Amino acid sequence: MLTFAVAALLLIMIPGPDQALITRNALVGGRTAGLSTMVGGTLGLSVHVSAASLGISALLLASTAAFTVLKVIGTLYLMWMGIATLRSARRKVQESDGTGAARLLSRTQCLRQGFLSNALNPKVALFFVTFLPQFLPSTGHTLSNTLKLSVIFVLLYLLWFSLYTATVDRFGAFLRRATVRRRIEMTTGVLLIAFGLRLALQN
Repeated sequence: MLTFAVAALLLIMIPGPDQALITRNALVGGRTAGLSTMVGGTLGLSVHVSAASLGISALLLASTAAFTVLKVIGTLYLMWMGIATLRSARRKVQESDGTGAARLLSRTQCLRQGFLSNALNPKVALFFVTFLPQFLPSTGHTLSNTLKLSVIFVLLYLLWFSLYTATVDRFGAFLRRATVRRRIEMTTGVLLIAFGLRLALQN
């Protein structure tokens, strides 16, 4: 259990699309936007947890056509988000503390972005089908043990990104300066497009 927790935490800490979105939204809309994006990401993980527990993920990954469709949709979404972020970075950035920009992002938008980022990512499905089973006991109730490990993963996800969002918000006064925020948003946009391209090129 401890080995799984450590390995899962390290995987969560690796930069990915969800971290890029949480960073961007926390800068634009503050801590509430960052946490809302995180909650959306958690809901996206829950989709894969349920699918893996019921054996749906294994069927999905076994079907080349279904996996390809999910990969294409995920790729298009990440690239669309990346382009939208780059366009946002090109607009005039206010020199204030970001309160004006916060109105541009609603909680629903942040939830949706976080949810789709994980729900449409086949790599997350692959994780629950290939990585998680390595820590399941050879005997016993597979479903209950799968759910137990999945809950641990989700809790670690919430813990890490809660701390991460708080840190971004803590340094918000500096990070929301016009030039700094513009550069961060441009970097985030490029990363999202890169994540989408990498996803498209993976077999």
